[in-house]
Amino acid sequence: MHRSEITIDLGALRRNTRRLRQVLGEAELWAVVKADGYGHGAIDVARAVLDEGAGALCVATVAEALELREEFPEARILVMGPPAGRDVALAREARIELTVSDGEVPDDVPVHLKLDTGMGRWGLRELPEVSGQVIGLMTHLATADSDPDFAREQLRRFEQATRPHAQLTRHAANSAAALRLPESRLDAARCGIALYGLSPFGGNPAEDGLEPVLRWKSHLAQVKQLGPGESTGYGRRFTAREPTFIGIVPVGYADGFRRDMTGTEVVLDGERRLVVGTVSMDALAVELPERLPVGTLVTLIGDGVLAEEHAAVADTINYEIVSQIDSRPCRAQRTVVDA
Repeated sequence: MHRSEITIDLGALRRNTRRLRQVLGEAELWAVVKADGYGHGAIDVARAVLDEGAGALCVATVAEALELREEFPEARILVMGPPAGRDVALAREARIELTVSDGEVPDDVPVHLKLDTGMGRWGLRELPEVSGQVIGLMTHLATADSDPDFAREQLRRFEQATRPHAQLTRHAANSAAALRLPESRLDAARCGIALYGLSPFGGNPAEDGLEPVLRWKSHLAQVKQLGPGESTGYGRRFTAREPTFIGIVPVGYADGFRRDMTGTEVVLDGERRLVVGTVSMDALAVELPERLPVGTLVTLIGDGVLAEEHAAVADTINYEIVSQIDSRPCRAQRTVVDA
């Protein structure tokens, strides 16, 4: 038995893709599949979204783009991070589009100029002369999920700066903006988190018609009873006040179940149960209502348990929860379904 099993539901991914394309109307959907598809598997994700009409694939590095190019020789691929070293030559050979956010515009490779309108990260302060290899203009919204007024101000700045170049593809929207700010959709929207059925707003993804794509399950590897005053885990953060059954699950922070997710809930036998004590590198403890059999299924994400809930307990975002799950065969079994 594997320590845990990760299931990627491409059917849900396809439905999320169709949902976003419906929202975007005439704007193209460009699928963000960086960081191995936010931990969902970039190749599987890319194949499904391209089948559903995504116009391009977006990644962070040329290395990520080259892996995709091997599988998808005709797909449009955009690298959103800054190129370095031999990246430009490799991109040119592989017909990959690059983003320029500083410095000179390289020759003989399709380029998108990135304007910093308020993100304060990658981006040009103002547009340089737009040469022939420039095919797109872009910006990135800092607060589309939390402060729509500032996002609209960024859009105003972007539209003002790019108005003389309306013949080029202009793109600014991320998932949050695509869903809630119609004026941001422009010619294309770069959507990532929503494709995977995760809420860019930290709430329930169903509110925006999205379905979680990833499920993560494990099992009880040991069950024991603690007496009053006995504890489990490092630091004795959980001490039983009365006779208490606990189950040990063979998943820990090395697998992506973060140490600061102590206090979150998982599902056993259809019921939510509390994660107690300190999450270890390779194990976590769950408080049980009674002695349950070793091998009892434990749902870490799925069956109503959302990545957003774990993120709230850990004071982080759902992006970080899913992208840190270790799906290597030595740690977990990964299954892909398309239902």
